[in-house]
Amino acid sequence: MLYDLFKYLQEFDIPGAGMFGYVSFRALLSLILSLFISMVAGEYFIKYMRKKKHIEEARDAAIDPYGVQKKGVPSMGGVVILAAVIVPALLFGRLNNVYVVLLIVTIAFFGVIGFLDDKIKLSGNKDGLAPRWKMLAQLVFGVAVGLTLWLSPDAVVRENVEREIGDKVEVYHKSEARKSTVTTVPFVKSNNIDYYEVFSFIKDGKTKRACGWILFVLVTTFVIAAVSNGANLNDGMDGMCAGNSAIIGVTLGILAYVSGHIRFADYLNVMYIPGSEEIVVFLSAFVGALVGFLWYNAYPAKVFMGDTGSLAIGGVIAVTAVIIHKELLLPILCGIFLMESLSVMLQIAYAKQGNKRGKKWRVFKRAPFHDHYRHRMEEGVTYLIKRPKGLLFESMITTRFWIVTILLAAITIITLKIR
Repeated sequence: MLYDLFKYLQEFDIPGAGMFGYVSFRALLSLILSLFISMVAGEYFIKYMRKKKHIEEARDAAIDPYGVQKKGVPSMGGVVILAAVIVPALLFGRLNNVYVVLLIVTIAFFGVIGFLDDKIKLSGNKDGLAPRWKMLAQLVFGVAVGLTLWLSPDAVVRENVEREIGDKVEVYHKSEARKSTVTTVPFVKSNNIDYYEVFSFIKDGKTKRACGWILFVLVTTFVIAAVSNGANLNDGMDGMCAGNSAIIGVTLGILAYVSGHIRFADYLNVMYIPGSEEIVVFLSAFVGALVGFLWYNAYPAKVFMGDTGSLAIGGVIAVTAVIIHKELLLPILCGIFLMESLSVMLQIAYAKQGNKRGKKWRVFKRAPFHDHYRHRMEEGVTYLIKRPKGLLFESMITTRFWIVTILLAAITIITLKIR
């Protein structure tokens, strides 16, 4: 919004108007404003929710073994995150950029789904929105994102073109902008793979590419559903999901900026995606909102983000990765989310096998995985993983998960050069 205004003012030689043409300048303004909104609005939101008695029940001693009471803590703090992201994105982002618009729609859509879920829980139904409806919404939106990137004329890439010089291969320019289902694959020499190559057995070129796009849409749908649910499961400790997601957001911002800068893309030998640098403005607001939210969500939390925040966070991360064609890097970058999801699936499957034999079997002391570290073993239950036998402070668990995410983020960036 302000980009177009100052671009117009630049024609009249207004001092400083040209600053809004720089992505870095608008990204920093977006970060500052989102921090301000989340920190200021967070205080008023907490007071309002307490006044309306929209609070979660006190956690029992089994969940908080060290006896730290969290009575009267409001939920639905994700509303603050949504406001702190959307307002700066509208002000400082280029609203004619398909990627920025898609991300704004993403955070709003998943925020609404999460809000409905939290609202139902606060009304007395602890189960919230039925899982099948949440999953259906995620799948439908995933298909919509895939089709948007398929059909939009602005969603294009320019891949590297190579030539052989003796025994060496040199990248000498970028190809023409075109629609493509190519994606980055970590730790392989060529670094990229096109989805249509899976259908190499099909002789007709048009049919093969159509199948490639269908596979791209299916992968996009799966990634969005998986990451949003993974982020939702990770939201179980004070500051856990917000801190991990902020680190992931910074990493995606780096990848988006590199992908949108033709010289950096050349240097790192990654595909050039025109317009993707605008994603940095949105992600700056995203990271700022999460860091500002930590002001109140850090241990011991004064507010919980609820599904309003966690589902929206996962949706933004997934859609951003798909936009910059880095979705296959998510198992590394979002390794914590992946582990949380896998721990739940393993726990359920192993427990069912034990039930068939009339025994209580568990892989972890509790799932998702982060709960394993703050629960004692129950009598009569056989655990596959028993360590640690002692209990860890919640703040220690959260900090260690942040450190692991930083390590995974570094590995993700390194994959651009390790092939």
